[in-house]
Amino acid sequence: MAPKEADYLEIAHKRALEKKTHVSFPQLKYPSLRDEGLKDPLQWLTGKALDDGAEGLWRVHDKLYDLKQFVNRHPGGAEWLELSKGTDITEAFEAHHLNPNTEQMLTKFYVRDAKTPRNSPFTFHDDGFYRTLKKKAWEVLKTIPEEENSRSDILIDALLVCTLAGSTVSCWTENYWLAMIAYIFSSFSLAWLTIAAHNYIHRRNNFRMYYFNVGLWFYRDFRISHALSHHLYPNTLMDLEISGFEPIIFWNPRKERPIYADYAFIIEQIMFPFMTIINFMKRIYLIFTRPNYFTQHCRWHDLIGLLLPLCMYEISGCSLYDSIYTWLWINCTASYIVFTIGINAAHHHPDIFKDGDEVSNITPDWGMHELEAVMDRNDINDNYFKVLTFFGHHALHHLFPTLDHAVLEHL
Repeated sequence: MAPKEADYLEIAHKRALEKKTHVSFPQLKYPSLRDEGLKDPLQWLTGKALDDGAEGLWRVHDKLYDLKQFVNRHPGGAEWLELSKGTDITEAFEAHHLNPNTEQMLTKFYVRDAKTPRNSPFTFHDDGFYRTLKKKAWEVLKTIPEEENSRSDILIDALLVCTLAGSTVSCWTENYWLAMIAYIFSSFSLAWLTIAAHNYIHRRNNFRMYYFNVGLWFYRDFRISHALSHHLYPNTLMDLEISGFEPIIFWNPRKERPIYADYAFIIEQIMFPFMTIINFMKRIYLIFTRPNYFTQHCRWHDLIGLLLPLCMYEISGCSLYDSIYTWLWINCTASYIVFTIGINAAHHHPDIFKDGDEVSNITPDWGMHELEAVMDRNDINDNYFKVLTFFGHHALHHLFPTLDHAVLEHL
């Protein structure tokens, strides 16, 4: 490495350690609340609001908009705007709206210019990579038949049926080998159902996004941690799915890390089976310890994850203890499968970007950053079932997250 490059990284690392800022983007403020508490999605939004200069409104680029009168008319559902109020939604606005007419509609809600610079390194120039690509993609989308989405719908509905059937048989049968086969079958079905449901969480409100909660997850949390955080700022300090595992697992490169960080692979094998249970218990803890958490963030669909053991109990006729015991085995196995697939979905390859790496441009085009922080796996993209259940067409999905996975192959 040339001395000049080494000096750059040395200064950046020093600032990150002493003043808490980004290493790769040292001009940015270190994310507020990033290292506090349990690092839940609602806390992430609170910290982002502190840094974004949105003044309680919605910020897009350097302008502030008041969308209160539009919330219930938002085509994607009110929830997206409710969650993002008081934050900079530039990246979400650009990536979630491909129709060029949307930007013109936004001008109706303009209030004033923002008083502070954006706390984001990413740019969206009209002649830049992403906006140019988006215009071309919009033209292609006009030629794709709407029935393409039905492929995803059929597959995910089938996975739901397989999960319910396999889970019930694992409790119902007294044959050991049949019960084991049903347990493994239902565990994989539940894991694939969870991953496939992620396809629907990014999109406008729909009933299939609730399938994500069958595995004891909360799609509303995931819309924040995944759609609004990870997808828009992948592998940066603003990526909650990176910071959420600290200080146990460190995925961003740092000079000074605890010794146990070098054994992350072992720690992951221990943690992954219990992540859904840990996440559920964390939600309960926050309800009782954080003021207004229940009324502000909890919804009826948070209980969907408890319907699976109830169905197993009612349909199979086995005891409540056996239902819960079997369900926990299925749930923990599915949790391990989900995280094992996720960790290998090409966000942690040594050749892709992570905060701590040297960058050629500290204000990169957002689309170029997405491609630098994602790596496609061609062994997955050759089969649509694998695309839907193993995060296939990963780069295109990051560039156009609201499109159904079945549409991506046409791009």
